[in-house]
Amino acid sequence: MSLAHTFSFNGGGIYNSRNDFGLSTNTIVLFAFVLGMSIVLSYAYMWAARAFTKQFIWITGILNIVFGFVTAIYMLSRRYWSGGIVFLIFSVFYVFCFISWIPRIPFSVLMLRTAIDVAKKFGHVYIVSLIGGLLAAAFGAWYSVTLVAIYVKYEPGNNPACSTGAGGCGKGKVIGLLVFVTFAMYWISEWLKNTIHVTISGVYGSWYFCPNNFPKRATRGALKRSLTYSFGSISLGSLIVAIIQFLRQICSAAQQSAAQDGNIVGTIIFCCLQCLIGVLNWAVEFLNRYAFSHIALYGKSYVEAAKDTWKMIKDRGIDALVNECLIGPVLSMGATFIAYACALLAYLYLIFTDPAYNSDGAYTPVVVAFAFLVGLQVCQIFTTPLGSGVDTIFVAMAWDPEVLMREHPDLYHQMVQVYPHVQQAIHA
Repeated sequence: MSLAHTFSFNGGGIYNSRNDFGLSTNTIVLFAFVLGMSIVLSYAYMWAARAFTKQFIWITGILNIVFGFVTAIYMLSRRYWSGGIVFLIFSVFYVFCFISWIPRIPFSVLMLRTAIDVAKKFGHVYIVSLIGGLLAAAFGAWYSVTLVAIYVKYEPGNNPACSTGAGGCGKGKVIGLLVFVTFAMYWISEWLKNTIHVTISGVYGSWYFCPNNFPKRATRGALKRSLTYSFGSISLGSLIVAIIQFLRQICSAAQQSAAQDGNIVGTIIFCCLQCLIGVLNWAVEFLNRYAFSHIALYGKSYVEAAKDTWKMIKDRGIDALVNECLIGPVLSMGATFIAYACALLAYLYLIFTDPAYNSDGAYTPVVVAFAFLVGLQVCQIFTTPLGSGVDTIFVAMAWDPEVLMREHPDLYHQMVQVYPHVQQAIHA
């Protein structure tokens, strides 16, 4: 409401804003560009996975590394030290990761090709991916407008909105509302991603157990189960991840604030804390991937599925296959590449449009971080079906390996050919 009442003050486009204290309509236009770029690049990335399956892993790794270095070098050349150093560290880390992954590429290509072949022939995997990606973009647009509206209404300073409606302006209100909407964004986007994951896992489960008698309306049935019987389990698992990701975001913001204040000790402490939370986030997301596939296949609750997943990884030898497969890390790399592109777009946009509220560059880290986050979440939701297919095959292999050898003998022999240890892994 306040955004509408002060529309002329905040500007109707990119350059005509008189707002010099916080985010304005200029930022809404920026996030619209970011959302458009994330949708186009995510769709192109899915198309590349389908068209260039064998080269897909190489393309992802090389593009991610090159674009990360380009972004870091450009930011450093503009003396944006905090952003440039972060991107540079990530890029160097990805170089070491990619080199260590090269021996595992053949097995990963086989699993990715299998998942894509199933997606082409069975169910509506790509339709679910497209609809999920568009829903994610729509939610991202809603979140972006809400984010700007909070600054427009409650940011103190030369703000005419402080005298409209109930309540006054204050930094505390801005921070509190930002905390709330960011946490809600994490939770809802995680729920959407995991709902897609469980739905697609149901489709791949139907293919795994009934390849010659694929059930009709398998996708619709899997979606119905995701939104009814499994709704509570998906929401609980998503909530846990959302809390961890939110804490990680808070540490990142605190680290940037300490760096701007020249507090070296605080910067190091928050950086270490952020790394620890990142490891915890990776562990929980890793467990959730297979737990949600287990829920789709066997209909158990989240807690029971998590226990079975831990047992599967610890006792049934499937951890060797999971570690050998690169699909999850590669898709994360692709999402990071698109997030890099969105962050660079946001940074260039702020430089060339030079909005009044960012004359001293104080809002650059905030806007770039949110652009990175939006691009990352949209791409992860777009690419969820590919990772879901591979995860489901692993879970089904762990609990019912005889089905693989009976119903999919060609796939089993190809797996043995590129990774002989699979014979011991699925019979452990």
